[in-house]
Amino acid sequence: MTKKTLTLLGQLLAAVPAGAIATLSFAPYNYAFIAPLTLILFFFLLQKQSPKRSALIGFFYGLGMFGTGISWVHVSIDTFGGMPKIASMFLMCLLISYLALYPALFGYLFNRFNRQRPFHQLLLSGPVIWLVLDWIRGWLFTGFPWLWMGYSQLNTPLAHFAPIFGVEGITLALVLISGSIVATIYYRNWRPLLVAILVAILAVLAGIPQWVKPDPKHSVTVALIQGNISQEEKWLPSHRWPTLMKYMDLTRDNWGADLIIWPEAAIPALEEDIPTFLQNLDAAARANNSTVITGILDQKADGEFFNNILTLGVDADGPYNYNTATRYTKHHLLPFGEFVPFASILRPLAPFFNLPMSSFSRGAYIQPNIQAHGYSIAPALCYEIAFGEQIRENVTKKTELLLTLSNDAWFGHSIGPFQHMQIAQMRALELGKPLLRGTNTGITAVVDHNGHITKELPQFVTGVLKDKVIPTIGMTPYTTLGSWPLYGYCLWALALSWILIRRKRGHFRDLRPAEKA
Repeated sequence: MTKKTLTLLGQLLAAVPAGAIATLSFAPYNYAFIAPLTLILFFFLLQKQSPKRSALIGFFYGLGMFGTGISWVHVSIDTFGGMPKIASMFLMCLLISYLALYPALFGYLFNRFNRQRPFHQLLLSGPVIWLVLDWIRGWLFTGFPWLWMGYSQLNTPLAHFAPIFGVEGITLALVLISGSIVATIYYRNWRPLLVAILVAILAVLAGIPQWVKPDPKHSVTVALIQGNISQEEKWLPSHRWPTLMKYMDLTRDNWGADLIIWPEAAIPALEEDIPTFLQNLDAAARANNSTVITGILDQKADGEFFNNILTLGVDADGPYNYNTATRYTKHHLLPFGEFVPFASILRPLAPFFNLPMSSFSRGAYIQPNIQAHGYSIAPALCYEIAFGEQIRENVTKKTELLLTLSNDAWFGHSIGPFQHMQIAQMRALELGKPLLRGTNTGITAVVDHNGHITKELPQFVTGVLKDKVIPTIGMTPYTTLGSWPLYGYCLWALALSWILIRRKRGHFRDLRPAEKA
């Protein structure tokens, strides 16, 4: 091997752990300082590389980051997929490799358009490329916006940017800080460090305004039911009524709470199959001045399946009637779990792709808020909570609470449910609204409008989380503007970079005649 080949091999081997440690910055570890550290290591590895080598380094960085960060996905494939271990590992390798293409593309573009212009790389076009690729990853093939760097800073001063710019604004701040540190050290120039100092000052100042105000006069009592039903047993016909009775027993002890919340698909039956049970539950809720919100699956006459949220009791649509009941229907479906991409190719490969109800239909992107016990609630089902723009567009001036129902039993004791909880906390912070999270096996929690968990239940226990929640009045800048300020920043940064490059080229052209003379 040549010296150049050995150097590249060493850089590729270094890129894997540099990416892998990024996972430690997210929940459940929450070592927030590792997020800028992993970016600094990555940017150092990209210095003075060709675009092709940068792409390779980025790909190996991505293998480390996603190989550790989304390892929880394999739990559901391996446990419930019904396929050989080697096949489930192959699928995971495909997913990780696909996601690693994004840092690979970042590495390529980082050095393709900015060679010999390190400050442009690290402070102008570099952050823009990072943001744009995050947005694409959150959209392409229905999107996978997991492990966006901004989530790791939920408990740092950088979190103050969330109500203004959303989680992507925090990511931008991290990339700017990391890039300025690399530029300062690598090129021995102190001036880029001013960018990091400026971002830190702005983060502190961003925490001063109070964008929303708590409204104690309209506090709401909630009881979140965590049934802790085994995923292996949940849909067995013999466990249907024991499961329903378990939820009813837990509910019966908490009548009188304004909102009683059951998790996603808590009822192990199609809605049309149990009208009498739902009528009785609705009547009991009304008699006890409570509203029950539950996840439930439904199938229409044409065979389409839907993942819904149903409201029963006070402030619902009168006595329950299947034909007139108002439902929230999940829009952002989970790939492979709720729909199978390239189904004609994949379904013959393994039983995992032919699970019952693995082809759901979507609800509308924007749906009316749930009306429950006089409160207006913006809902999200499970995976949907990761899509901040969708949640934002479903929040109105009248929205008082956020609600997310989930069932993370699919992912066992992995880190997935903790990352999922962290993402939900960010939505509360961005939108300035308290969030209620009801789950089957945890993490069931109440989150305040600052993104902090005020009360939670341990995982894998049967229990009821009771709390009094205070809604908020007002809207954050992010609720109103979304990502438009970041789009503006991207255009400004690219325009400034282009102007500086043109000016530099013009300067060199002016010098050439004099040099020849």
